[in-house]
Amino acid sequence: MNVTSTFKGGELMIDPTEIIEAELPSTAIKSLRASYYFMGSLLGRFGRATVTFPGGDNIGPRPIDQHIKGFEALGAKVREENDTVYITADDGLKGARIFLDMVSVGATMNIILAAVHAEGTTILENAAREPEIIDLATFLNNMGAQIRGAGTDVIRITGVPKLESKNTHTIIPDRIEAGTYLALAAAQGDGVLVKNVIPEHLESFTAKMIEMGVQLDVREDSIYVPKSENLTPIHIKTAPFPGFATDLQQPITPLLTLADGESVITETIYPERTRHIPELQKLGVAIENPEYGQITVTKSNNFHGASVAAAEIRAGASLVTAGLMADGITEVTNAEHVLRGYDHIIHKLTMLNADIQIAED
Repeated sequence: MNVTSTFKGGELMIDPTEIIEAELPSTAIKSLRASYYFMGSLLGRFGRATVTFPGGDNIGPRPIDQHIKGFEALGAKVREENDTVYITADDGLKGARIFLDMVSVGATMNIILAAVHAEGTTILENAAREPEIIDLATFLNNMGAQIRGAGTDVIRITGVPKLESKNTHTIIPDRIEAGTYLALAAAQGDGVLVKNVIPEHLESFTAKMIEMGVQLDVREDSIYVPKSENLTPIHIKTAPFPGFATDLQQPITPLLTLADGESVITETIYPERTRHIPELQKLGVAIENPEYGQITVTKSNNFHGASVAAAEIRAGASLVTAGLMADGITEVTNAEHVLRGYDHIIHKLTMLNADIQIAED
C-alpha cells in the first residue's frame, strides 16, 4: 500500500503520505484476527475495501455480522465471496443511527474507523465500553476526529474529511497481559510487583482475586502480589467490560487449583473456549467441562511436567503458569501463540527467577 513504517525501541512510526489502494496479502491477513480493522479503515479512507476473512485464535465462532450491519447502515454495500469480503460505498458514507444487536468490541471499533469519514453524525448504540475503545477514540480525536461518548454504550461520531497526525500517542497498558502476570504471581510468586498497570481497567479481575483471599496491594500504577495462601474457591462469569474479561478466564485457571474446593467458570462470550482443558489435565489439573460454556476447577496437588500444546494465546498462558507450578519439565509446543501475545515473556519470567527457555528444534 506504499506506506512506510519503522519500529524501534517500542515506538512505531507510520508514514501514509503516499498511500495507495492495493490488495492486502491474504496470508498475512488470515494469520491476524485484528486484520479485520482494515475493513473500517480502508472503507473510511478510500470508500471501499477488500479484505480476506481474518484468522487469529481458534476459540469458537466469532462472526462479523455486526461489523457488516454497521457498514451497511453507513451506506456501504457488502458482498461475501469465498473467504473474502468486498465492501464498497460509491456514493460515500453517510452518518446513521446504529444499534448493535450484541456488544462487540471489534464491531464498535470498525464502525468508528469508518464513521470518522462519513458525512454527518453517526450514533452508535449498545456500543462496547472497553478501555481500548476509549484509547482508539483519543488517538483519532488527537488527529482531528470528533468522537464523543467512548467508554459509554452510546458513541457519537461526527465525520471529518481528513485526519492529520499531530501528537505522539502512547498506547494504554495491556490489561490482559497484566492480569495474566497477577494470576501467575499469586499462584507461584513470593512477592511480585506488576508495574505499568491501570488498576481501574482490572477491577473485575482483581475483585475476584481478592474474593479468593489474595491480599493485593493496589497502587496508582502498579499492583503488588504477596505470596498467597489459604485461598477459597470462587465463581466467575465472563462478560463484556466492565465485567470479567473472557481473555482472563484461562490465565486465572491455574490459580483456581490452589483454592480449597471447586471453582466454577461460566464462559458467556466464547463458550467453546475450552481447548486448554485437556492440556491442563495432562499436567494433573483437576479441570472439567461438564456442560457447554461451563468449566469446573478443583483443588489440585502435585502437578507433574508433560508435553502440552498451546492452541491459542490465552490457553498457552495458562499452560505456562501451570508448567511453572509443576514438578519436572513441561514442554509447551506451538509456543508462537504465547510469544505473539506476551512481549518478552521469557525475559520477564526469567527476571522473576523462573526456569524457562525457548527450546531449540
